[in-house]
Amino acid sequence: MCKDNILQINIEHQMTQLIDSFNRIHNYLRISVTDRCNFRCHYCIPNTGIKLQPKSEILGFDEIFRIAKILSDMGVDKIRLTGGEPLARKDLEILIQRLASLQNIKIIGMTTNGYYLKEKIKLLKDSGLTHLNISLDTLNSGRFKNITGYDGFNEVLDGISAAIDCGFTPLKLNVVVIRGVNDNEILDFIKFIKDKLIQVRFIEFMPFKNNRWGEGGFISFEEIKNNISTTYTLVPSLNGSISKDFSIDGFVGSVGFITSISNHFCGTCNRLRLTADGHLKTCLFSNDEVSVKALLRSGASDDEIQTLILDTLKRKDEMHDGVTELLKNENRSMIQIGG
Repeated sequence: MCKDNILQINIEHQMTQLIDSFNRIHNYLRISVTDRCNFRCHYCIPNTGIKLQPKSEILGFDEIFRIAKILSDMGVDKIRLTGGEPLARKDLEILIQRLASLQNIKIIGMTTNGYYLKEKIKLLKDSGLTHLNISLDTLNSGRFKNITGYDGFNEVLDGISAAIDCGFTPLKLNVVVIRGVNDNEILDFIKFIKDKLIQVRFIEFMPFKNNRWGEGGFISFEEIKNNISTTYTLVPSLNGSISKDFSIDGFVGSVGFITSISNHFCGTCNRLRLTADGHLKTCLFSNDEVSVKALLRSGASDDEIQTLILDTLKRKDEMHDGVTELLKNENRSMIQIGG
């Protein structure tokens, strides 16, 4: 067999290793780099609070890089950095540079609350960050402080402007919609993106234990979409994303919907999650997780870590539980998982 054929077989083998029992290929790794955040959004942090992990239990950059390299060799080509607030992690640009050096990694994204962006955005871009999501649940400064517990509205707006100026377009703006909290701002967000290369993504309020989820606060994507459609013309976009995306007639910006509760996308899930303290999760809503860190720090080989990953992936459920069961689950809070 010629060398080129052998190389092609090796590439195909590499790109199909991360397949679960339902034939879903996993090429997307979300890495939480910290469980700390300067904001206190209640849908993310439980009303009982959280116990922050000591620094010794948080993965170091060398450990994160090693796990990312193992997974990239197994087929991961997209990485997203999350938190807590990822920019609360000192010298994050060093980790981004190292991840960007991995041959198979095509995309390095980050989800941030935007507070620190203005001062760091160019360094992040120069280090290899390719995509950016900014969380912003209100366009009202007073309401912003009520939601986040922090007076940082102007800093976030400055961060959004800096990200666009730095070339992060289309920028994604994540909005968790909660009835009685910010649902009266849906059309305001649409107006906000009229002349901006931003996709505003309305995210359904997701239930986690003690995060004050209730049916009264939940708004489905259909209701949000219908609200928008009374004023604007939405045109479906077929891009294969987990987000249900639409362009808007006459707009530079666009809109998307993350429908985890009313219309789940489990059948096309391609995600693995690494928590800040080194646990691998195959589903945001599942409490089934394994400690890669324990194996890593015990001196395990790359092959042993690969075996753990594959065994964990085989146990991935076909879909997540319904709302009633999710509220009973002893899952971690959003801030501890990384979203």
